[in-house]
Amino acid sequence: MPRITGIDIPNEKRIDIALTYIYGIGRAKSREILHKVKIDPTIKAKDLSSQQVLELSKIMTTFPVEGELRKIIRNNIERLKRIGTYRGLRHSMKLPLRGQRTRTNARTLKGARKTVGAMTKEARSKIESPTK
Repeated sequence: MPRITGIDIPNEKRIDIALTYIYGIGRAKSREILHKVKIDPTIKAKDLSSQQVLELSKIMTTFPVEGELRKIIRNNIERLKRIGTYRGLRHSMKLPLRGQRTRTNARTLKGARKTVGAMTKEARSKIESPTK
């Protein structure tokens, strides 16, 4: 199993797909990297020579990936919160920040539904009775 930038890449996948297992590398960037290193994107990851793995690792150091990229993104979000931008406020409230509607959707961010509405007479009497 080839190990590039601290990530084990799956053996049985094509190398252009296998590189996408690294956080920060998508299909386009994967193909761009393979084109620079002159590796055929259709070969399996297990068929890479140690020299090719070394070249891939060397090129990957030029891109922010994994922990370094996560740190950059986290710092950007913290900066938005600190300066009080609209996007920063939406991040801090854990709501969508790119203009999506929240009246009916956004369940992933808002969490489970909380029903708000009228109370039954029994529920109201239970709340009011201890105060009398």
